[in-house]
Amino acid sequence: LYVCSRYIANPLLIGGKKFDLRLYVLVLSYRPLKVYVYRRGFARFCTYNYTNEAGELDNELVHLTNVAIQKHSAGYSGGSHGWKWSLQNLIAYVEGTRGLEATEAMMEAIGWLIIHSLKAVQNAIINDKHCFECYGYDIMLDANLKPWLLEVNASPSLSATTTTDRLLKTQLINDVLSLVVPPNFLEAGRGASFGL
Repeated sequence: LYVCSRYIANPLLIGGKKFDLRLYVLVLSYRPLKVYVYRRGFARFCTYNYTNEAGELDNELVHLTNVAIQKHSAGYSGGSHGWKWSLQNLIAYVEGTRGLEATEAMMEAIGWLIIHSLKAVQNAIINDKHCFECYGYDIMLDANLKPWLLEVNASPSLSATTTTDRLLKTQLINDVLSLVVPPNFLEAGRGASFGL
């Protein structure tokens, strides 16, 4: 498990820019651990090229990928792409530049990072079979494709900054509900009969 407790000085760069991944992880149970990783995450990019020069260490537009920070950049294009790539585009890029084997190893390492992080808190989380949680995992890749866990958000933002973002998050909500709502659950107000 690679938890980021220090600054990653050798991040994987694309087009000279630093990025992190936002992945959505649905936990239906902690004991036993039952978890799903959503296939439609995304990469969030900085708008300025990365440098680790001392004079730029406090430049948030170089080092922090958060949309809340990047949207204040003059180069930010929130309307078209919001400085984001789909997870599928990122995987295709890594496969094209590093090869299939390295890409599969990277994705497997991300999967284990998620599993280990959940197992680390398994005994501290209240396990209620009637509850679920959808987490937002923020992960950074270093130049060797090693994933580093930046943070886990218990209530990830579902606000949308682009049309693609809105479609992804709407589909995420639909897919989560299709897993957590029992198949025999009837929608009230739609003519459903609640007789025994």
